[in-house]
Amino acid sequence: MPSRPDVYDRTTITLHWLTAGLVLSLWLVGTFLEDLVPRGALRSGIWSAHFVLGFVFLGVIVASLIWRNTMGRKLPVEAPGPWHVVAKATHAALYLLLFVIAGLVIANAFVRGVTLVGPIALPQVGDPEWRRPLTHWHGIAANILMAVAFFHASAALFHHYLWHDAILPRMLPGCTSAPPIERP
Repeated sequence: MPSRPDVYDRTTITLHWLTAGLVLSLWLVGTFLEDLVPRGALRSGIWSAHFVLGFVFLGVIVASLIWRNTMGRKLPVEAPGPWHVVAKATHAALYLLLFVIAGLVIANAFVRGVTLVGPIALPQVGDPEWRRPLTHWHGIAANILMAVAFFHASAALFHHYLWHDAILPRMLPGCTSAPPIERP
């Protein structure tokens, strides 16, 4: 069945939800691991997985930006005016924070000389004294990202449940061949 022109393409939707899942997973690990898992091999392994997923996350956001700006489906503005400006500013803030966090991840991984998988480790480059400030700023940026992502998700739910428009279904998996949404 052909895809609908009023929803995003499958690749855009997949990259969006993959980014959301990675952001949430990485934030949960980064926020709660130290409190939940005692020092030892398990915690070290989870931290290594966190760094590996951080690099996967970087690849996903780069792929998302390339896809959205080259082959991704462009949709008409659903609600022009001030709300569209807020939506664009929110998306810009999300992407800016994603790249700030990715940059901090890369710097932190090299300053630490992180072991990624088995014998694969990054060389330790830079002053080890940078570990604490890089980790601190990474945590702050991640918390701000979660707040902006919460606002983004809340706006989508607001559109869906209060305005009853087609904003949310445009990005839902499986909606590429769904019937059009009827407005009340």
